[in-house]
Amino acid sequence: MSRIGKLPIPLPKGVTATVAGREVKVKGPKGELKLTLVEEISASEVGGQLEVKPRDDSTRSKAMWGMSRTLIGNMVHGVSTGFDEKLEISGVGYKAAVQGRNLQLQLGYSHDIIFPIPTGIDIKAEKPTSLTISGVDKQQVGAVAAKIRSFRGPEPYKGKGVRYATETIRRKEGKKK
Repeated sequence: MSRIGKLPIPLPKGVTATVAGREVKVKGPKGELKLTLVEEISASEVGGQLEVKPRDDSTRSKAMWGMSRTLIGNMVHGVSTGFDEKLEISGVGYKAAVQGRNLQLQLGYSHDIIFPIPTGIDIKAEKPTSLTISGVDKQQVGAVAAKIRSFRGPEPYKGKGVRYATETIRRKEGKKK
């Protein structure tokens, strides 16, 4: 039995969910998301909460039960409060700026990197060395943050590059004389 799958998903004020067959739509103040469930899982709305249950007792349905509940829970959290990821840029001359729907990154290459911001994602540059990526879809926010980090990942000797705000870089000792 899935411990996570058993838990009902409470719907906060202002969030509505509709279940039509295998499709779950969640609508809230920040936006709207939908998910198509796998065949082995069913969802239903009971008394202001969403419940996810397996249709049969197969191994696959048990495996998908907790995952489906978590995906729907992330959708509910996303449309009510949203998700955000913070990135920090460190290095001499490394900086970022938002220009319209493009993010311009100067990361020590011979040219600037122009990253088009996808729809549904908001990027703010509070400082030239600090970025906040926010959006409704947790998966999309994480993917955009990982893509920006991949342009110049942090290196272990000086710590230069783009890193998550919560990430710690294991530093290496430099070359000895």
